[in-house]
Amino acid sequence: MIVNKDGKPIKTNMSAEDAKNHATLISQLTTKARSVVRTLDPQNDLTFLRLRSKKNEIMIAPDKDYMLFVIQNPNSSEN
Repeated sequence: MIVNKDGKPIKTNMSAEDAKNHATLISQLTTKARSVVRTLDPQNDLTFLRLRSKKNEIMIAPDKDYMLFVIQNPNSSEN
């Protein structure tokens, strides 16, 4: 999914409701993670975030104007 800087989905393969929910939550998570990185080192910035659970793996690549994230099943043989 590609999300703009306001957290609104631009390109996705999810339903509109799922895309909106995921975009909102992942945007909030990315903002908090970026804040933690900047608190630890004000000269640094968040460039990539990867979360993995038993059910899903979420990879987030934030940028100034857009954010790209992928949600996938880490146990799938198609990855």
